[in-house]
Amino acid sequence: MASPPSTPMRTPTHLPLRTPLRTPVRPARALRRGRRGAATLFLAPFFALFAVVTVAPVVYAGWMSLYREQSSGLGFGGVERTFAGLANYSAVLADPAFRTSFLNVAAYCLAYIPVMIGGALGLALLVDSAYARARRFFQLAFFLPHAVPGLIAAIIWIYLYTPGLSPVIEWIDGAGGSWNFFSPGNSLSSMVNIAVWQWVGYNMVIFFAALQAVPREVIEAATVDGAGAWRLALGIKVPIIHSSVVMTVLFTCVGAVQLFTEPELLSEKAQALGNDWSPTMYIVSKAFTDQDYASAAAASLLLAVVAGALSYAVTRSGKRWQEA
Repeated sequence: MASPPSTPMRTPTHLPLRTPLRTPVRPARALRRGRRGAATLFLAPFFALFAVVTVAPVVYAGWMSLYREQSSGLGFGGVERTFAGLANYSAVLADPAFRTSFLNVAAYCLAYIPVMIGGALGLALLVDSAYARARRFFQLAFFLPHAVPGLIAAIIWIYLYTPGLSPVIEWIDGAGGSWNFFSPGNSLSSMVNIAVWQWVGYNMVIFFAALQAVPREVIEAATVDGAGAWRLALGIKVPIIHSSVVMTVLFTCVGAVQLFTEPELLSEKAQALGNDWSPTMYIVSKAFTDQDYASAAAASLLLAVVAGALSYAVTRSGKRWQEA
């Protein structure tokens, strides 16, 4: 008996097909807009503070440097502000005291920067090669002088430089020697000593942090190849952290050009320094002693130009070192 033919099952067409729920995809443009809004929100306080603290004073100094105040009526009349153009810049550049101040700072940089950078780098290499238990102690010990404010540090060293008060002078005299820290020939070294004492620990911490990022497998491979301690330090570690060295040299140069605290305090004891020994001292003397704010503004902008040119030169030298 033949079975009836089977009929295929059909899906009822009257039932609606269910589609899976889909999460709405946020457009890429909206995501980028949200990210830009968040970045603007976080960066706005910085740019506002930068505009108020840096941009506005520079613009005001530039405007002030283009004018000159003159009193009329043999000094009995009011003060008139007249447009001077670049006359204030010409007068500042023609002043021998202003040019000599840059020569003084150049001599200071030649003595200070190699000692400070070399000392900080040497201390960082020593701490990096020391036992792990002693590293924290040496980091704290070398960094402590930087925790002392610059003004207080200069006062402490002036006390140590003053005859009749300083135990250092007594030790030198007891050993049969003599030394005058405030003499014209020794005032520069006294100034460099104060700055090195304060900043060498700070830069040592920067170099030590960079040394911690040096791959240990590179050091182990160099050690296996027979590299000694000097070759390991100068041939392996220092080239790897060259970016940190260049950055530290850059900040040191910019800070050295703006030298003020140390010579200002030492000038009370060392008469050879004077009140215009450095460019910043010259600017302060022009503004608050001579009441010549236009010349002070012009000198400050010229100092900014020199600092910018020095920064560019250091950056270019760092790139050449990296390429070599």
